[in-house]
Amino acid sequence: MPDCLFCGIAAGQIPATVVLDGKRIVAFRDINPQAPTHVLVVPRDHHPNVGALAAVGDGLLDELIGTAREIAAAEGIEDTGYRIVFNTGQDGGQTVGHVHAHLLGGRPMAWPPG
Repeated sequence: MPDCLFCGIAAGQIPATVVLDGKRIVAFRDINPQAPTHVLVVPRDHHPNVGALAAVGDGLLDELIGTAREIAAAEGIEDTGYRIVFNTGQDGGQTVGHVHAHLLGGRPMAWPPG
């Protein structure tokens, strides 16, 4: 998608702090981190949200989750715990219309926050 921020990052046209550059997935640090570790895990192919990605059924959603776990291990938060979040739609807090998983960790992730 020509106007998609995450498509531009995945294509290397928009700068980001990349932590993983894979064949089907790219991961980079969030510019507004909500935890000490806050990495966005994004498929290179454009899918508007996690529901659309799941409907494709080609294993990419599984790969996305597995990649998030690998990054959690590399970031040293696999054993202490982490959160993987998909925001879907405006009411769900999705601000970029390209599916992405937020990998959050490095502090207790209490709910509700505060």
